[in-house]
Amino acid sequence: MLCEALAGAGYRVRAALRGPRSLPAGVAESTIVGDVDASTDWATALTQVDCVVHLAARAHRLGETAEHRELYAATNAWGTRRLAEAAAAAGVRRMVYVSTVKVNGEGTTTHPYTAQDPPHPQDPYGVSKWLGEKLLLEAAAASRLEAVIVRPPLVYGPGVRGNFLRLLQWVDRGWPIPLASVSNRRSLVGVWNLCDLLARLLVHPAAAGRVWMISDGEDRSTPDLIREIGQAMARRVRLLPAPLGPLRVIAALTGKTAELRRLCGSLQVDVTETRRELAWAPPVATQEGLVRTVRWYLARDDRDRASA
Repeated sequence: MLCEALAGAGYRVRAALRGPRSLPAGVAESTIVGDVDASTDWATALTQVDCVVHLAARAHRLGETAEHRELYAATNAWGTRRLAEAAAAAGVRRMVYVSTVKVNGEGTTTHPYTAQDPPHPQDPYGVSKWLGEKLLLEAAAASRLEAVIVRPPLVYGPGVRGNFLRLLQWVDRGWPIPLASVSNRRSLVGVWNLCDLLARLLVHPAAAGRVWMISDGEDRSTPDLIREIGQAMARRVRLLPAPLGPLRVIAALTGKTAELRRLCGSLQVDVTETRRELAWAPPVATQEGLVRTVRWYLARDDRDRASA
């Protein structure tokens, strides 16, 4: 989706791919670079390139342990440093790194996260992305490369996975959902808004050398999000009240503690600075983003919709 958005904005887009595949919409040309790590050869991919958006990462997967720490670091940290140094050597003007709000932490209590908060990553994925940020800034400080970092929360839209996909499936199947008693606030960002901000970060003079927070700017509780999904899906939502204590015990016994924390805990992002200093506003409201996501979900065949 980002490639298509950038092509629509007048960019000639080159995609760096891990292996052979059909080209995303908007891509004019591609280069296969293989795995992203400390040894990736970026020379061909970066020839005559003005700016880079670095999206490649080893994605966070629930249930993984500290044994995967080095796998995360290999791609998200050392792979980022390799790309940043290669970009600087190739004369790339600006590199935008898509990090994660997990660099800030796993949840908020008294105030939303800001870019000025001390980083507090709590799992190997978050730690690796924070290290990637630091290595990018070091490479930029030693060269003329402009570094830009953005930390999104949960990104939803076509292709969404994880807890968001599970919520879509639960509502679609009419299952009772014992989360009516949850009172939390969570920030999220539609893929359309993320792409829009990334395009702005490529050119805005105030963006360089900074960390930027992003969200739709419309925080939701989990029960409210479920109700809106049901409305967009034209499904009756069966939200049931249940005390959180027993739910936590069940989650612990089934290895689902992290999933429950994400469904029941708060994680808010303050985008005031992003709006003000970049003169940016999310172009797609959350309600419209949810409608588009549900439309994608319902368009999948029954077998895809049934898979977790």
